[in-house]
Amino acid sequence: MSLKNFSSDGGEVSEKHSDVTKLPIEDKTEDYLLKHERKRLSQGLKQRHIQMLTLVGVIGTGLFLSSGGTLAKTGPCGILLCYLFIGIIISMNQLCIAETSCMLPATGSTIRQAEHFMDEAIGFSYGWISVYSAFLPTELAAAAVVVSYWTPLSPAIWISIMAIVEVATNSYSVRFYGEVEFCFGLLKISLVFGLIICGLVIDLGGVPGQDRIGFRYWDNPGPFAEYIVTGNVGKFCGFWSAINSVVYAYAGLQGVATLAGETEYPRRSIFRAAKRVMFRICFLYCASVFILGLLVPYNDSDIATSTGTASSSPFVIAIKRAGIPALPSIINAVVLTSAFSSGNLGLVTASRTLFALAVKKQAPKILLRTNKRGVPYVALGVSACFLPLAYMSCSDSADTVFSWFQNITSSNTLLNWILISVNHIAMSKAMKVQGYSRDDLPHKAKFTEAYSYISLFFSVIFLLTAGYENFMHGDFDFSSFFTDYFIIPLFFILYFFWKILKKTKFLKPSEVDLASLFKDVRENPEPPYKKLKGWEVLTALWA
Repeated sequence: MSLKNFSSDGGEVSEKHSDVTKLPIEDKTEDYLLKHERKRLSQGLKQRHIQMLTLVGVIGTGLFLSSGGTLAKTGPCGILLCYLFIGIIISMNQLCIAETSCMLPATGSTIRQAEHFMDEAIGFSYGWISVYSAFLPTELAAAAVVVSYWTPLSPAIWISIMAIVEVATNSYSVRFYGEVEFCFGLLKISLVFGLIICGLVIDLGGVPGQDRIGFRYWDNPGPFAEYIVTGNVGKFCGFWSAINSVVYAYAGLQGVATLAGETEYPRRSIFRAAKRVMFRICFLYCASVFILGLLVPYNDSDIATSTGTASSSPFVIAIKRAGIPALPSIINAVVLTSAFSSGNLGLVTASRTLFALAVKKQAPKILLRTNKRGVPYVALGVSACFLPLAYMSCSDSADTVFSWFQNITSSNTLLNWILISVNHIAMSKAMKVQGYSRDDLPHKAKFTEAYSYISLFFSVIFLLTAGYENFMHGDFDFSSFFTDYFIIPLFFILYFFWKILKKTKFLKPSEVDLASLFKDVRENPEPPYKKLKGWEVLTALWA
């Protein structure tokens, strides 16, 4: 059968692609699956889209809404160390997924890689957990409490509007989605730059009538806060308790690899984006939390109780006290767009994960249907059906609901980091056993074999200790404990269910099919990316 490929700019293709019965995907080699996947989906995302999506994924509501509560637990030095520590771990993790995605640039990334390098049952288990987590409209729930900063109107109105716009954005084409997120990314960069500059001006006494703050709050009340208990143990508890919210702030970064099947030159684009993660984290996140730690003391009563809106953000508190009336509303508006943007990424992740599961016959075949622009519209429709869960945040317990969603998202993110590390370890072992060297990889980074073990170790520790506060002083909260830990037994239940049902086999390194992957690399060469020179280095944040 003659099949017309999608154009690289995301144009229309033959209607035959929407008829799943005429394009069977069978259990064949991975290069065969990748070839047919590229025919179904549009490779409409360019290098700049992928670069910006990594930025959009890492700058969400976590930085703006959760930073006040995190500062109250950790203190100014504690929050900086926490963001830097988790940032280093995720930077290692991103280099690992970059290498595995260069070998297997499939939609669903981690899920398909786990199936190929280890066991189909692992991919099935994490795939459905990932779908479940992506179904939770965490960012729409955040939007509900953000809007309450301005108006007493029911947040349900704004949730409905944002949900409709999200579905419309995702329905047209992946290229259109990429352009929308590119614009939001530029807006977020502008906000972060503006906050850093404004914070420095306030801290250094640049506002008329305001004293210079300097490092005053690092001296009194101090660089570290005590949490749960007193003394150095309390300072460590504060640092460790903040990890869950910081992980949530970084959630979404790994989701970009999910779109590998819809990216022009995916190997080059994803690897280049991953190499810049550490630079972006240090410049945007760590610089931001350093400045906010200068502006407000950790024992300030205004950040002790989170409202879920910009009013509890240390930046907004400092700006209000400096007598700048318009900026808080501007910040809240950009926070709202951040919630929309991150929610958009969640909807994309859910629909593409469903598509990836259907490719391997682990989800209904109908989910493979795509429209004439390569959008898996059935998977998108199923994902959109769960957006009304955001209405749960319209009650008086909106902040509690957001906390539940945040815990579940954080646990799923940590499980994803674990699987990324294990995938890389499995791929490296298979290459060694089968006589391949790291020089054979399409793209490689230094020290990634060590990075995978380091990332694995800390991700496991973070996941197992996520709910440690429930065991302190008898303050056990079932809902918090459940949302922190139930993903662990769920993973093993789904794993053994599929393993017993399909009698899957855990692959030995010698049994991993690397030949088909290297064949796909040879048959689909990509041009080398242009190195940035001179002033072009300044565009590394988004180009």
